[in-house]
Amino acid sequence: MSNELIELLDEKVAFFNHPRFIEHDPISIPHLFTRKQDIEIMGLWIAMLAWGQRKTILQKGHELIELMDGNPHQFILQHQEIDLKRFERFRHRTFHLTDTLYFIHFFQKHYQQHDSLESAFTLNGFSTENKDIGPALNQFYTYFFDEPWAPQRTQKHIAAPMKNSACKRLCMFLRWMVRKDNAGVDFGIWSSISPAQLVCPLDVHSQRTAEKLGLVSGGPSNWKKAIELTNVLKQVNSTDPTRYDFALYGMGIEDKTTWK
Repeated sequence: MSNELIELLDEKVAFFNHPRFIEHDPISIPHLFTRKQDIEIMGLWIAMLAWGQRKTILQKGHELIELMDGNPHQFILQHQEIDLKRFERFRHRTFHLTDTLYFIHFFQKHYQQHDSLESAFTLNGFSTENKDIGPALNQFYTYFFDEPWAPQRTQKHIAAPMKNSACKRLCMFLRWMVRKDNAGVDFGIWSSISPAQLVCPLDVHSQRTAEKLGLVSGGPSNWKKAIELTNVLKQVNSTDPTRYDFALYGMGIEDKTTWK
């Protein structure tokens, strides 16, 4: 990679990895909270809903918070069956009531046994020895649907490398939770996964930018392509490759208002 290209990427990172980035981005939803568990719950949920108009995504995030009485973790642990009726009108594109109720069930089951959502990605021995977060994402998918009655329709909302998905939304969520960010955008509240293991969130905009810059070859957006891009970015910064997600985002969707 040329010095000129590295300088361009660093310039875009400096501009977009800034608190002003937060307001119109889905990450603004978990930023409404200070308690770790609330950040995790709303972070994962809004990341999974992050497609379509960003304005609508944020509206849905606020709607979920209101439905959980402004206290996600407490609601997850203490709600009664009757409280779930209020979610009957909650929809976001193909995310319907069945999906909402299963998410609530998953969160409740997990937090009844664990203090943090981080363990959902690391229960089966994931460590800093792993090359990247691929095994953690596969582990999370298996763990998330570890119920014989898990609705099949909900499976489309949780991606996994073993399904050859680029896992854009989960990679974005893990960037939020893991990456240590002095600028105050990403939270960096997890420690079992290293920032060096993160994989760059890959969507149509970031991939198009990466191709134009010659960082990756053309081809379908899948896990292989996400790893290809991340490995190139590691040549520039091996300990924090996903910092360049801000640059690719900035160059790819400036003046646009949709997430694909």
